[in-house]
Amino acid sequence: MVYLKTEEEIELMRQANLLVGRTLAEIAKMIKPGVTTEEISNLADSFIRDNGAVPTFKGVPNPYGVPFPAAVCCSVNEQVVHGIPDKRVLEDGDIVSVDCGTLLNGFNGDSCYTFCVGNVSDEIKALLKTTKESLYLGIQSAIPGHRIGDISYAIQSHCESHGYGVVRELVGHGIGREMHEDPMVPNYGKRGNGMRLSNGLCIAIEPMITMCKRDVYVAEDGWTVITRDGKPAAHFEHTIAIHNGTADILSSFEEIEAIEGKLY
Repeated sequence: MVYLKTEEEIELMRQANLLVGRTLAEIAKMIKPGVTTEEISNLADSFIRDNGAVPTFKGVPNPYGVPFPAAVCCSVNEQVVHGIPDKRVLEDGDIVSVDCGTLLNGFNGDSCYTFCVGNVSDEIKALLKTTKESLYLGIQSAIPGHRIGDISYAIQSHCESHGYGVVRELVGHGIGREMHEDPMVPNYGKRGNGMRLSNGLCIAIEPMITMCKRDVYVAEDGWTVITRDGKPAAHFEHTIAIHNGTADILSSFEEIEAIEGKLY
């Protein structure tokens, strides 16, 4: 079932998503060699609760019934998504994607950003640049009258034209009162296929792109998704509302990018 949102609901969702953006900006301030992913999660947990919201990911069960134990997902290098924060120390040259969700006033926010740790190679920066570009190309395709496949095709064609892999096993999703709602939003597909887009639809678009082959597996923890070839992966995500005939980005990278500067 697809639930279209009213103007009032979209504004409530904007507040939840802007809080995610502010949380990721706080994380951007602390990203450096020597920081642990556990420290990142603890900061996010405190910041979200201090702002009157709940970290949505904490306690969510996976298909095996294992609850996610932290406020955010921290996925380092070859970890694509759903990395569990722990005492792992970030090192110079690493990348870490931080996926964050909030529940505020009954509605969910969801966004992800892949951060550079110290001096990252130009090859990896190119992967991040292309992945982020593909996110915005997907968003540009999210207008009334288009279809889900138009979003998917925009992401896939851009990333594959640069020689990168597009993960098939994980997809974007509808979002609202629940973190994961219909429809699914794959990062691969054909133009003109899938559900027709209309005003009031809120979706999270999230390219998950690998340096080389797209094959992945799930670690023994039941959560962490890892590239089979051990090469790095990037993940960027925005929540949008299809609103007044256009794609209205409800989350934000502006504060993050102001802190980071132009890295790629």
